[in-house]
Amino acid sequence: MIHKTIIAFSFITLIFSCNKDSEITPPEPEVILTENVTVYVPEKIHDNLSLLVKGGSLTSFLIDKKGNTVHEWNFETKLGNDFELLPNGKSIGMFKRAEVFFSFGGYGGVIKIFDETGTEEWSYDYINGNDIGHHDVEMLPNGNVIFLVWEEIDPTTAQNAGVNFTESIYVEKLIEVNPTTNQVEWEWRSWDHIVQEYDSNALNYNSVANNPQKININYNLESNGDFMHANGIDYDTVKDIIYISVNFFSEVWVIDHSTTISEASSSIGGNYNKGGDLLYRFGNPSAYNNTLGTRTFYNNHFPNLLENGVPGEGNVLVYGNSGPDGLEQSTVYELMLPEPFSLLPNTNNEPTTVWSFTDEELYHGKISGADRLVNGNTLICEGGFGMWEVTPDGEVVWKYESNANSWRAYGYEFGSPALEYLGL
Repeated sequence: MIHKTIIAFSFITLIFSCNKDSEITPPEPEVILTENVTVYVPEKIHDNLSLLVKGGSLTSFLIDKKGNTVHEWNFETKLGNDFELLPNGKSIGMFKRAEVFFSFGGYGGVIKIFDETGTEEWSYDYINGNDIGHHDVEMLPNGNVIFLVWEEIDPTTAQNAGVNFTESIYVEKLIEVNPTTNQVEWEWRSWDHIVQEYDSNALNYNSVANNPQKININYNLESNGDFMHANGIDYDTVKDIIYISVNFFSEVWVIDHSTTISEASSSIGGNYNKGGDLLYRFGNPSAYNNTLGTRTFYNNHFPNLLENGVPGEGNVLVYGNSGPDGLEQSTVYELMLPEPFSLLPNTNNEPTTVWSFTDEELYHGKISGADRLVNGNTLICEGGFGMWEVTPDGEVVWKYESNANSWRAYGYEFGSPALEYLGL
């Protein structure tokens, strides 16, 4: 019995010794992806959360790279389009008004702010006659809210100004509201900065080509009068300027926000002494009869200024919806704008393209956008598909398929105050 016990003890010791000496690496935990994730390259994606905003929806979602919804907002009224998570955990969005006199795509009319629990904290209903807020809204550093408005110009006023149209037209306006007082503290009207060559006996008659700072009021007139159809704004805190994506002009306009309301209606005043005239414009030189410079955009969305230390800081991302000659292929552009701004007649005023991405599968003729992540990857929202993530060299490393009407996607970092307020 003693002999057998010694043998058994030696055998157990040998097994233990072998197991101790051999370095057995435990298997990696299985990555479980939802069926929405169709591309997943874990070593190249950026581990953050993406806010997917659905135009006209009653919900918005924060989604991780495995496709899981980690936070959800539920609304009582449909989104007009934009919805953003703010650094303090609150959120802001443009929502559809129950009653409207017209309903172009992207109409809204009501701006709402929610606290970090999703409880409505502030609501501002903007409708003035037939004027109505639409598409995009932005929270400014001073706590005010700025948003796009369609402003109706009646047929008589339009024709007296040289507009070749017999019905009302709807031009773009920016309104800045103080949420504490509900007072309008600043506004800019595109109507104050127009030029036309149609009627020499009407107001605003001048050479379009010689006045690139003015807006050709007869460019691309649509049958319903919505011929500008701006769809996105972004604010530059350093330069105190605003970028406006003007879809039917296939341009981005840059205007001075440092003006007073009076100066914004004129051509003098403000930090740049241009009043409310365009400081710069890019994407489609033919919109102001400029034969120099190459056209980049064929409909465009979301002029996203890169800031807060992301690669390419100071440049602007724009989603180009289509290509020339009706090409059904979208392209995301990163553009370096001139410093200082230069907008001269009969001159190539276009910015420099420093990066772009396209793919034969990337196409949506409406909505859509792009956001730069802190590791240099770019998050793309393709309106009819969902989200892409691509590396600086153009490798697709993540795709998330959703249903239609994906308005935009915004990236949010783990550890950021916004996510910490939400407990994420």
